[in-house]
Parts: sequence; C-alpha cells; structure tokens
Amino acid sequence: MPELVAGAGAIVAAFALTYGFQWRWFASLLGGLLMAGIALVMYGLILRAARDAEEAHSATLRIRRAYELTRRTLEMDLHEEPGARLASLVQEIFELDAVAVFDADLQEVYTAGQWKIDPSEMAQNVYYFGTSDDDRSTGISRRVIRLGSVPIGSLVVRGDTTPIANSTVAALIAVTFDRYRALANETRIEAERDAEQLRSTVLDSLAHDFKTPLTAIRAASTGLSEMGRLSPAQSELVSLIDEQATLLADLTTRLLTTARPESEDGGDGSAPVVLQLSPERVDELIEDALESLADHSAGMCIEIEVPDEPLVLDCDRRLVGMLLAQYLDNACKYAEFDSTITVRAARTAGEVVLSVHSFGPVIPMADRERIFDRYFRSSASSSHTAGTGIGLSIAKRAAQAHGGSVWVSSDEVEGTTFFASLPAGAARSQSAENREPSSAHETTCDSPAAVHQLTALERSIS
Repeated sequence: MPELVAGAGAIVAAFALTYGFQWRWFASLLGGLLMAGIALVMYGLILRAARDAEEAHSATLRIRRAYELTRRTLEMDLHEEPGARLASLVQEIFELDAVAVFDADLQEVYTAGQWKIDPSEMAQNVYYFGTSDDDRSTGISRRVIRLGSVPIGSLVVRGDTTPIANSTVAALIAVTFDRYRALANETRIEAERDAEQLRSTVLDSLAHDFKTPLTAIRAASTGLSEMGRLSPAQSELVSLIDEQATLLADLTTRLLTTARPESEDGGDGSAPVVLQLSPERVDELIEDALESLADHSAGMCIEIEVPDEPLVLDCDRRLVGMLLAQYLDNACKYAEFDSTITVRAARTAGEVVLSVHSFGPVIPMADRERIFDRYFRSSASSSHTAGTGIGLSIAKRAAQAHGGSVWVSSDEVEGTTFFASLPAGAARSQSAENREPSSAHETTCDSPAAVHQLTALERSIS
C-alpha cells in the first residue's frame, strides 16, 4: 500500500511539474519519482521508530511485570502451598485470560481465570512429556517448570503474552516452589527434632522408673532360687521370672542408652573414646553372635558362608559382635517359617562386607533409607512382630564408629539382605595420628558425634 500511494503521488507530482512549471514530461517524471522515493524513505524511518518505541515499551512493561511478580512472590507466606496464589498473581500482573500451574511434588493443578476446558490434563501432559511451546493460533503457551535441569511442574497460560515473559514466569515459579520446599523441610526437621527430644525425655524418665522395680524383682527371684526347697514347678516359675526380668532389664538399658539425643557439641562425652581394635577372625565373630542368640535362633536354619582362608578384621570385638547380633536377631524375628538365614562375609577392596540374608516381609523402597533410624519400623514389618526400632540404629552406629556403613536390599524374589561394610584396617582420625596411641591396636575418634555414639554403644553392651 505505501508503494502504491507513492507511485500515485509520483504521477500527480509529474503532471503538476509539467503544467505548473512547464517542465518537460521526462524531467517532471524524474522529479515526481524522486519526491515519492523521499516520501517512502521518510515513511520507513517513521515506521521503524514506531516499532522500536513499541518494542521498548513492551520490554519495559515485561520488566515491570517481572519485577512486580518477583516482589509479590517474595512477600508470600510460604507456610501455605504457593500454587494457587502464584496462578492468581501471574494472571493479575500479566493480564492474562487464564493460567494453570501444576506442582508435580504435590500432584496438584492450580488455576486462575476462565478456562473453557479443564486444564488439569493439559498441564500434567506438559510436565510428563516435557513440551514447551507457544501456539499463536489458540493463544496458549506451555512451559515446563524446571529447577536446574530437573522438572518440578508446568505452566500453561492463555492470553496476549510473549515467549520471554512465559519463560520468566516459569523461572520465578520454580524459585518460589524451591523456597517453599526448603522452608517446609526446615519446619519438618525442627518439628521432628522437638518430637525426638520429647520422646527421648519421656523414654528416659520411664526407663529410670523401671530400673528400681526390675532390680527388686530380680533380687527376689534370685533369693527364691537360693532358698531351695522349691518344687520343680515352682523352680520353673522362678526361672521364668528371672529370665523375663533380665530381658526387660536389657531392654530398659537400651532405652536409656538410645533415649539421649545426639548433641552437636558432644554433650557430656567430651573426652575422646578409645576403640579397642584388635585382629579378629570373622568366623569367630559370627559364632559368638550366634551363641549370644541361642534362645532366639532355636529352630531356625542358619548357614554361614565365609572364605576358606581365614578372614581377619581389625575391629572392636564387642561392637562388631553387637552389630552381627542385631542383624541376626532381626532376621530371626521376621524370617518366614522353615526358611534359611544366611550369614556371609567377604573382603573387597580393603573392606570386609558382612551380610545377613533371609526371606520375609519386603521392605518398601520408601522405608529403606529410614530403616536404620532410631525408633523407626517399616510399615511392612511393624505388624508382624513386636519391636522398638532400636536394634538396627545401634548396628548402624557400631559400623559408623569403625568408619563403615550399612544398607539393605529387599525384594520378593531375592529376599532381604542387611549389609555392613567395615574397613579391614584400623581407621584413625586426624587427632589420633598426631599423638602416639597407647597400644598398636587402639584408635581414637575425637569428633563430638563419634564420641557420643561410642559412649552410648559402650553403655548398651556393658
């Protein structure tokens, strides 16, 4: 259209020059074309200036809107789920027709504005298929909300917007989701710490209260046994009382040991604790653990698989024996009737890996990371047998005291196996290397956490 107008103007100018100034037609035509060209150039410059001004205004508006969204999100109360508020803010600030935000962690879709169809499926498909695009024909734009390279949700908007604005909004939503999760985790950890402190205080108090009557019961049963003149039935009852009182006293001792929460500053265990390390044959450690569980393992089929060549582990005999006893006791509790429990030991790359395998309830994947936490019991096994959730946590702390680690694998086909990896040699801390040990088989753990753990472990096996 501008070219046609310029052509028509050139012809009119040519006639005007011809008749008004008596120019020849050729010169008049050239003059008209020159004037039309100048007009076209000026028109193009005006259009370019207008476009630049419009783009500058659009960029300024985007920046203002992004700033406003950032400011409003920073002022949000993140103690509540932010999805609904974010959808409303995006629609309000960017003046969109409709907005949908999908939070993959909570599996919730939050909407704002008027949608002709339910956008929930669309928003979830954007997340699951990773599609980010801008459909000009429908005015719908889609973005995957990512935290780094990890998708955590999706954004779907309908209205007059730009690709840059859509990407900016998705990034701001990702940051807000991350802040919400960080605050939620911090709040949860603090609540768990308070609950743990309260539970530990209650258990500590109860365990101390149990000590006095238990001591009296054991003293009475011992006195009755020494009095003599008891019938066989009476002697059997006294023995049963003494046996069960001993078991209850041992459980109370464990509660007293584990009830004290691990303090970051080491609490009252500020003095270094010395591990009595000595070369120990692994097969003898396993035999000792089995002997200590003779009553619990009666009737169980237990196999031992160790290398033909004696396997020697430089360790604290009492702590490793306790670790094996806990693993075996756990297997005896949950193993299926008439199944085989297998104890294995192998050396790999400077470490000795101990394992106890059995067939029983499968431990869900979600529980495997917490199965070694104090008082935690897997949902798959808590209803099968009684327990306190203390034993595996003590096994974990025994392994960590040696600089080792523990883990578990469990499925229906292969069964459940508890592992413990221990360094074959003595693990010395930095402070222990700076002083000469009292013997060749002692090592010192000077960190506050290790001090508290080893103090608790020593008490639990004393």
